[in-house]
Amino acid sequence: MSVRPPLLFAVVAAALLVGAFVANVTLRPGAAPPGFGAVDITGVDWGRDFELTDFTGKRRTLADFRGKVVLLFFGYTNCPDMCPTTMAKLGEGMRLLGADADRVQGLFVTVDPKRDTPQVLAQYVPAFYPAFLGLYGTEQQTASAAKEFKVYFQAQKPGESGFYTVDHSGPVYALDRHGRMRLFIKPEMNADSVVRDLRILLKESAG
Repeated sequence: MSVRPPLLFAVVAAALLVGAFVANVTLRPGAAPPGFGAVDITGVDWGRDFELTDFTGKRRTLADFRGKVVLLFFGYTNCPDMCPTTMAKLGEGMRLLGADADRVQGLFVTVDPKRDTPQVLAQYVPAFYPAFLGLYGTEQQTASAAKEFKVYFQAQKPGESGFYTVDHSGPVYALDRHGRMRLFIKPEMNADSVVRDLRILLKESAG
């Protein structure tokens, strides 16, 4: 992610904001004990939708993926560390799911639409798993989606070569087949843990 010291506070603040919502949902009186390894955020009033475009040029909202469990991650293709690591873990999880992977959709939303063109996304995203989709939007659409899903991002000043990094938070969310936010997948979870949680979602969504 390459977070520079002047922006570290903003990244931490974004993470704490998500954490505050997580704590409010999981620790509220009377809440059922979660059966997930991830943090159960069922019932939050954010993360409801987005309006973006996939790398095939098709306009997308969450309604397009009804009937599938959705894994949602915000990042960018020039990210040197967190993004490829996270995407590789999600891809491994999809392979471990076997035939059930057809009932899960992985979505990668770029926070760097200036460089992450449809062509770039079409090469990068499916490399982690063939069915993964890369999504992009205008600056306004990207900012709106990031705000709705409580994702912080800010592009840094380009260097002499013109290259720049984008500081960003990197939550992974799981949404159920009705498009409802359900899980905040913790960074320390491995692919096996992610698969276990996805199987629970798939089982409860089978009806």
